[in-house]
Amino acid sequence: MTEPGILFLRACLALLAMPIYLLSFLGIWEPFCKKIFFPFFLEKLSAVHEGKVKKQKQELFHNLPNFKSPSGELKLLEIGTGCGPNFQFYPPGCRVTCTDINPNFQQGLSRNMNKNQHVQYERFLVAAGEDLHQVPSGSVDAVVCTLVLCSVQDVNGTLREVLRVLRPGGVFYFLEHVAADRSSWRYFWQQVCYPTWKLVFAGCCLTREIWKNLEQANFSELSLRHTSVALPWTPIKPHIIGYAVK
Repeated sequence: MTEPGILFLRACLALLAMPIYLLSFLGIWEPFCKKIFFPFFLEKLSAVHEGKVKKQKQELFHNLPNFKSPSGELKLLEIGTGCGPNFQFYPPGCRVTCTDINPNFQQGLSRNMNKNQHVQYERFLVAAGEDLHQVPSGSVDAVVCTLVLCSVQDVNGTLREVLRVLRPGGVFYFLEHVAADRSSWRYFWQQVCYPTWKLVFAGCCLTREIWKNLEQANFSELSLRHTSVALPWTPIKPHIIGYAVK
């Protein structure tokens, strides 16, 4: 369908979501979303998503112990920790610093910390991915970022911060939903849903081609593959998964 068709369907979707648009106009939706709706929604989505990607995450993180520092420690920084669904995949004794721009995930985060006491939790920082100034340069062995680059203000800025905080030879792990093939119906529906989805789900962008940002970043090695995660009735099936070495 043509651009007018996309605009028409966007308008129809906006009409269906009119109460949320009205609350946003009144300045009510964003604080409600940040404090109550999005933490609740993300914890539920994470549970469904984890069931779909558990095997892929096990494969992704299996070489994490190989990136220990010469001292034998493994210092890991997770960007956009949310409620902590990745903790189960980290090796015993791993020292984790958690960051998130939204501090309202504490209940889900505490539950996952209690379930994964093989990990040493260093601290929680309220920080955006583009501004990790609280983390010293070259101070971590690994950075993890899953389902986060869709929502950051600046993907390239976030990747620059990843490279800054990693020590030489450190590793960056990622799993992100991305734009579908531009010739596909799925991409068409991503374009239709884009404005309303972004409003409802705290800035989540459906059409980012994040693999291009990773390819253009200054990593010495990039292992990336495209995959699909079947999440019925959502436009976020296309994903990328992999790791990059500084």
